[in-house]
Amino acid sequence: MRVVRTAEEMRALCRAAKARSGCLGFVPTMGALHAGHLSLVRAARTKSAVVAASIFVNPAQFGPEEDYTRYPRNLERDCGLFENEGVELVFAPEAGEMYREDSASWVIVDGLSDRLCGRSRPGHFRGVATVVAKLFHIVEPDVAFFGQKDAAQVAIIGRMVRDLKFALAIEVCPIVREPDGLALSSRNAYLGPAERKAALVLFRSLERARGLFEGGERNSFELMQAARHEFLVEPAVRLDYFEVVDPDSLEPQPEISKKTLVAVAAYIGCTRLIDNILLEP
Repeated sequence: MRVVRTAEEMRALCRAAKARSGCLGFVPTMGALHAGHLSLVRAARTKSAVVAASIFVNPAQFGPEEDYTRYPRNLERDCGLFENEGVELVFAPEAGEMYREDSASWVIVDGLSDRLCGRSRPGHFRGVATVVAKLFHIVEPDVAFFGQKDAAQVAIIGRMVRDLKFALAIEVCPIVREPDGLALSSRNAYLGPAERKAALVLFRSLERARGLFEGGERNSFELMQAARHEFLVEPAVRLDYFEVVDPDSLEPQPEISKKTLVAVAAYIGCTRLIDNILLEP
């Protein structure tokens, strides 16, 4: 496995790997790897001849009061995990390699970037779309793999790929959960024991909505009301949003008549977590 620090070298190695072996799969990450990330690598290995990954904590997607400086970083550990999973190339640039001091170009997906997490984190998805576009230009993958947990990100990147005509496919892989239902996240490491227990309310709220849906309820307002009620018994958790939306446009869906995204975000102490499920009649 090669760990690469510059865009020029990464582009050259990826092109050589594609010429030699064929289909190149790509797994972009911010490091702090867990089983969810590794599931993306395993999916990439089943559909690609060569797998590349990136580790880059992207400063452009963090707000001024967010956790950029304390976001967990352990490059040696993460590279070891990637190597064990058969990743051949890891792109791990410094911030200066990705953003010049005089950078003035950004990728903005209008409309979608202001919904769900974008409403709570202004500028977040501008940073996400910009860095992912840069990574796609550098790596030039045939297929890129993302997790369903970041559903709004998936919708925005999918629209960007379509609109800017990137020559690649997007594969979305299922959420990986702990046995008690908590969605795996690098930010789970911030939680103390009591906070970890309280964080289960996110999954409970989604399961409450799912239960009503499976019982025949199709009115989104009723699902949201019942799910939000779950947070009333967890005073340590502050609900950011609980919404029922179209998974591609992220627009609210008053009635569930097709595949629909049910998404939740909440703060447990200073830690913000997200989760979601898909419902389909």
